[in-house]
Amino acid sequence: MPMQHDAVEVISAKRDQHELSDSQIDWVIDAYTRGAVADEQMSALAMAILLNGMNRREISRWTNAMIASGVRMDFSTLSRPTADKHSTGGVGDKITLPLAPLVAACGVAVPQLSGRGLGHTGGTLDKLESIPGWRALLSNEEMMAQLESVGAVVCAAGDGLAPADKKLYALRDVTGTVEAIPLIASSIMSKKIAEGTGALVLDVKVGTGAFMKSIDAARELAETMVALGQDAGVRTVALLTDMSTPLGRTAGNAIEVQESVDVLAGGGPADVVELTLALAREMLAGAGRSDVDLADVLASGRAMDAWKAMIRAQDGDPDAPLPQARESHVVTAPSAGVLTRLDAMAVGMAAWRLGAGRARKEDPVQAGAGVVWHARPGDAVTEGAPLFTLLTDEPARFDRALESLEGGYDIAPADTPFTPAPLVIDRVG
Repeated sequence: MPMQHDAVEVISAKRDQHELSDSQIDWVIDAYTRGAVADEQMSALAMAILLNGMNRREISRWTNAMIASGVRMDFSTLSRPTADKHSTGGVGDKITLPLAPLVAACGVAVPQLSGRGLGHTGGTLDKLESIPGWRALLSNEEMMAQLESVGAVVCAAGDGLAPADKKLYALRDVTGTVEAIPLIASSIMSKKIAEGTGALVLDVKVGTGAFMKSIDAARELAETMVALGQDAGVRTVALLTDMSTPLGRTAGNAIEVQESVDVLAGGGPADVVELTLALAREMLAGAGRSDVDLADVLASGRAMDAWKAMIRAQDGDPDAPLPQARESHVVTAPSAGVLTRLDAMAVGMAAWRLGAGRARKEDPVQAGAGVVWHARPGDAVTEGAPLFTLLTDEPARFDRALESLEGGYDIAPADTPFTPAPLVIDRVG
């Protein structure tokens, strides 16, 4: 049982820019999880942390206290090493789907506990639930058996992992404290460390469609999370990757699944392939398997076989047709030239308004809704040619989606020089 403190004492300490002691941190997380610290008190503490920050010791202790609020998983009985990946969320970010089976086909187990989308960023579980029959909820026994037999599992996290985070996450969402880097880092890392993976690769997005708009904020978050992983004995690295332009050519649910299958079949958009391979190399290195030729694993069909086995193991039919939206609307290019900008936030908001995402956790999503873009920055466009296809079951949604895309792209004269921004900006760890 942690040493006794009281909430006002802990709030006042952080308000007055003092460090919180280990026992204060242990007590406040435990008491909040039990309901002995009220939401308004934890809100005040979260705001004090947002304004005054935490040092590495405080963040590490805070993270450990959140882990201690629940269970820890243990994969040491598996016959292969484990590696996982976490993305801070973006638009068209379907990377988990091709990445997990690719890494599994290389002999490394991938226990990917994923979430649902909220706002303009898509959720991995929502995408996979567009596959007929696929289920997100697995017991621990089912998860372990699938990791041993298939090597990859993407499923919903159980309530037992870091329950303190579940309470605090919901509170931050409604109190303007989501952006506090110590709280973002501890939220992500408490779940990932409790999950028990041996190696972890973080994909920290930066740009207009990301949570972190500036490179400095993204780097601070990446460095904080890498330090937390290292302090917990998990081999952790982070890649800072661009999210000013959406990934691939689709944002939605079923359409992103189709794009992922294209990648596993040896095709797919170049940027999705590039990021999948970059993250796979880091995961394999963390698990001690740097000797694998990833291009060969893709070309041989072994990654596709792992995908189909992973979907079937969760009662999905990988060969069934994917759902399609009932209605579509094509947006044509207003002029000829070269596309120089495609704003990730504009595309993400359009997909969300078409029904691909949700405003509240309990909202349903449409499997077939989303946006397809027919050109990426650097591509030549012809006046009147299709630029976007909008997809939804409810045509009343088109107007709001079109509003989102207004001002979301630039077309310059054909002779305008264009230099693409690098997809992988930096590596931390």
